Amino acid sequence: MADLQETFISHLIELRGRVMWALGAVLLVFVALVPWSAEVYDLLAKPMIATLPTGTKMIATGVVTPFMVPIKVTLMAAFALALPFVLYQAWAFVAPGLYEHEKRFGLPLVLGSTLLFLLGVAFCYFFVFNTVFKFIAQFAPQSITPAPDIEQYLSFVMTMFLAFGITFEVPVVVILLARFGVVSIEKLKDARPYVIVGAFVIAAIVTPPDVVSQFMLALPMCLLYELGLLIARFTGRRPEAATGEGDYQPPTDAEMERELDKAGDS
Repeated sequence: MADLQETFISHLIELRGRVMWALGAVLLVFVALVPWSAEVYDLLAKPMIATLPTGTKMIATGVVTPFMVPIKVTLMAAFALALPFVLYQAWAFVAPGLYEHEKRFGLPLVLGSTLLFLLGVAFCYFFVFNTVFKFIAQFAPQSITPAPDIEQYLSFVMTMFLAFGITFEVPVVVILLARFGVVSIEKLKDARPYVIVGAFVIAAIVTPPDVVSQFMLALPMCLLYELGLLIARFTGRRPEAATGEGDYQPPTDAEMERELDKAGDS
């Protein structure tokens, strides 16, 4: 019992160390970017500024908003830049407790899901924003001068980034469902009509009330679902896995030694 408690405490200490290293990396990048926080926000606002009338700028209605909003954007940029190191710390904490075949599957899964999320954010920033903002500007009456508030713009941008980042995780979800036998690939194929309807419903709820942004979220979701099905054919369970046959892998020497150590500690 004492050995078990010591092991638990040692894991907590290691977890605290990993978290501190991850937070330290984010804080270090944040401090380095703070002098350029205004430029970081200008970069984020560039798609919107490009569609505003010449000479028009965004506005800030709060007293501290011109300071707080760029700081928030800089903090998010710092987290994005430090994300590889943060993920490494998470992997370094979890990896020692995994079997070799779990490591072979887990590491590509973590890297792939991170890359897909960043691709979703990049797709939203470079393609969706330019198209949607131009579409909205065309319908603005000539009698008004658009002047978006920077805080509302930040809230809108974060919602869209999160929506597209999660949307690009669809292949990962499909692969996991097939890999662990939750849903067979055949049933996932049969669910295509429901996925298409669900994609447009989700897009109508998450995106602004315009057809362009809704279509630009729903279409990638459907295409990524098909991509997940394609990859799941190679990474998913084999037909005999459902009955528990043909999926057994004998433990390696390292796994056997780990199990013996656990038995000795108990």
